[in-house]
Amino acid sequence: MKTPRILERESVLAPLMLTPVALYMVLLVGFPFLMAFVYSFSNVTVGNPEFQMVGFRNFAAVLHDPTFLKSLLNTCIFTFTSIATVLVLSNMLTELLMREFRFKWLIRFLIMLPWTAPIALGAIGYLWFLDSVFSPIDWLLRTWGLLGKPGDLLGPMSNLYWLGRPDLAMASVIVVHVWRLLPLATMIRIAGMNSIPREVIEAAQVDGAGYFRRLFHIVLPLLLPVISVTVLFSTLFTFTDMTVVWVLTKGGPPDNSTQVLASLAFLKGIQGGDLAQGAAVAIFFFPVLAGVAAVVLRIAKKAVVT
Repeated sequence: MKTPRILERESVLAPLMLTPVALYMVLLVGFPFLMAFVYSFSNVTVGNPEFQMVGFRNFAAVLHDPTFLKSLLNTCIFTFTSIATVLVLSNMLTELLMREFRFKWLIRFLIMLPWTAPIALGAIGYLWFLDSVFSPIDWLLRTWGLLGKPGDLLGPMSNLYWLGRPDLAMASVIVVHVWRLLPLATMIRIAGMNSIPREVIEAAQVDGAGYFRRLFHIVLPLLLPVISVTVLFSTLFTFTDMTVVWVLTKGGPPDNSTQVLASLAFLKGIQGGDLAQGAAVAIFFFPVLAGVAAVVLRIAKKAVVT
């Protein structure tokens, strides 16, 4: 009996295949996280060569900062509104794309484009759409008689100033982020729908179950693990994202109306030079996201077991 080659041994091949993943986690995730954790308990700044541990002073300062509390509220609004919208729209798109029609492949390709394209480029494109002077959206509204004259539905102003008014700025940021996340959520839902046996749906139709009854009693319970994964990834991407906010508003308009925790950490730690304060804001992500991940994975596990 020939001795198996060393790479064919499971005890050798498995650690060898996992080594790149472990190195990635340690070098690109673990080490920066450890540095941020240490910095959050220190007084380190860009211009201060001294390094002293100050305990929980940074966290106390952050929790008493009105900007942090405003950013936390904005982050919750931004995250939960985006995820709820993505779940509803992805369900609608999934229902559409599960049907047979001409050029279905082209529609799927176009839907996936926002996810494959760099988000910074997409957000810069939306800067033109939402421009205070040259917005084509405002031009359409003026053309349709909804904006620009006294008595019009949206007011007499020639422009809505999408990124200059607190309520419209937050709505604009949410819409752009939903545009970014919707393709991924839709593809996950389509994969989940394809895993449901067609016999189950057809049997429900034969029994006279309508669309909403099939949706809430058959489809959604079977898709709960898939939906849980969608919610988990969407929460992680949204809660820690600052690209859309930074490109469109940089946390403004005034009074930090669209400031979120990720952009605040960047503003304090990188632009402000206070690495300790920025690290304290960033570390706040860990318990929140760990708790969300634990809850969502527990729900998914129960759905799989049942």
